[in-house]
Amino acid sequence: MMDSQELNPVQENLEEQPKHTYATKQEVLERVKELAHGEETPQKAEVDILKTVFYKLHLAEREAQMKEYLDNGGNPEEYRVMPDADEEAFKAEMSIIKEKRQKAFIEQEAEKQDNLKKKLDIIEKIKAMITSPEEANKTYQEFKALQQQWKETKAVPAEKANELWRTYQLYTEQFYDLLKLNSEAREYDFKKNLEAKTKLCEAAEKLADEPDVISAFHQLQELHQQYRDTGPVSKDLREEIWNRFKAASTVVNKRHQQHFENLRAQEEDNLTRKTALCEKVEAIAKEENKGSADWEKHTKQIIEIQQEWKTIGFAPQKMNVKIFERFRAACDDFFGRKGEYFKAIKETFAANVEKKKALVEQAQALKDSTDWKSTTDKLINLQKEWKTIGMVPKKIGDQLWNDFLTACNTFFEARNAATAGTRNEERDNLTKKRDIIEQLKQLAEEAGDNLQAKVQELVDEYATIGHVPFKEKDKIFKEYHTILDKLYNDLNISTARRKLDSFKSNLKNMAERGANVLDNERARLLRRYDQLRQDINTYENNLGFLNASSKKGNTLIEEMNRKVQKLKDEVELIKQKIKAIDAENKE
Repeated sequence: MMDSQELNPVQENLEEQPKHTYATKQEVLERVKELAHGEETPQKAEVDILKTVFYKLHLAEREAQMKEYLDNGGNPEEYRVMPDADEEAFKAEMSIIKEKRQKAFIEQEAEKQDNLKKKLDIIEKIKAMITSPEEANKTYQEFKALQQQWKETKAVPAEKANELWRTYQLYTEQFYDLLKLNSEAREYDFKKNLEAKTKLCEAAEKLADEPDVISAFHQLQELHQQYRDTGPVSKDLREEIWNRFKAASTVVNKRHQQHFENLRAQEEDNLTRKTALCEKVEAIAKEENKGSADWEKHTKQIIEIQQEWKTIGFAPQKMNVKIFERFRAACDDFFGRKGEYFKAIKETFAANVEKKKALVEQAQALKDSTDWKSTTDKLINLQKEWKTIGMVPKKIGDQLWNDFLTACNTFFEARNAATAGTRNEERDNLTKKRDIIEQLKQLAEEAGDNLQAKVQELVDEYATIGHVPFKEKDKIFKEYHTILDKLYNDLNISTARRKLDSFKSNLKNMAERGANVLDNERARLLRRYDQLRQDINTYENNLGFLNASSKKGNTLIEEMNRKVQKLKDEVELIKQKIKAIDAENKE
């Protein structure tokens, strides 16, 4: 007797996975329509894959549409997913397929139950023949008819199939053993069965070279069914022919099993790769984005990962949807926060645009003014304020800057045309001051008599010269005072000392005009002293706020330090004058 457990070592309900690949939703939809309205019964594996592929393409398309919307400056809160005609059509066709599969399933189950009843009835009839051995020869033709009826009756419920076949095979062999046909007829029957089973063995052995492993497996199932339906061979050959068929079946089944093991291994590898991509996107989504450049850099990285994701095949069915949902959630988290960031940027841009528009309006209102000094200061302040305003969109920013610059240039060009003579005078003044500086440098090298008087003469002349070009003012100022400080230091000229000596020499004259004159002078000096101390404090406080990082800042600080020192020198002179008055009063 054949071992029925060897007939189906791999589950028969493993369905062939579709080999076709789909590049667009329309291709998937066409195949779904074929299944919905064609004659073939849709297989679950293909239906599931069609559904997965369609929504993978559909979600990728929606994501690309949203990205394009955001990249073009769209507001994330205003974005709406539009209805998709392809998706609606897909859902409608899938509903038809679902009804079609359900109907086919019900019909198949009903047919299997009917076939079960028919085969049980055949077994009962053969069983009844065995109970009457003497009638075996007479009922042989009826037995052959029952065998043919068994062959023609197809599938039964899977859970009943093996037990049903074992029972049928048992009673069939018992009938043959009891059969009292003449040896020639009996041997002829065994011979025909042996020929049939040998052909089945040869067909099974050829399947070892079939390139399509799935097709080979399904063909083997058909050969098994034919082997079951073929009558017995002589007892001495039964085990041998079965072992041959079983060996050929084992080769095909192992190839089939290995194919699915490889497929499962590939799916596991795909799951590992997709998990790694999820981790990459999640890590990128957690990184801090300090500005637009960081957001764009990370966006590029995630898009590259999304492209790599598309090159990886399916993960195991139980994890395929879950891993995609994890990947999509990480991407949605990143792009959602990116949308919020650029929404805030957009609001900031809008505020900056309004600020710059206000400056443009102010500049345009001043462009025709002829109050050169006041308007120049106002426009320079507007330009400084312009620099403090943040970025705006490039297109409108360029237009605003052009309008602002045009207004400023209109004024400055008019001012320059009106003050051209003044500029020429300033250049002449610059030449004169440089000439005096050169003379002072020459005096610094001399040691002749009356040097102090010559220096004073040049100083007086320098003081009569007017303004120089604004850009040269700080430079000429520094150069002049540097050589002057050197001369005063070398000559030991003490202006304060000369003034004090002169003041002391006049004290007696002042005293002669009356005692109140000295008191009034002392009071005046005290008021001046207090005023100078306040001025010194003010300058020193202001110095604390100045930034000396620029050349201009350094020049301003130097000038203020000179003023402070001058004030301190005057304070010291006043103190000495007060002491002189007090000494005169004692006398």
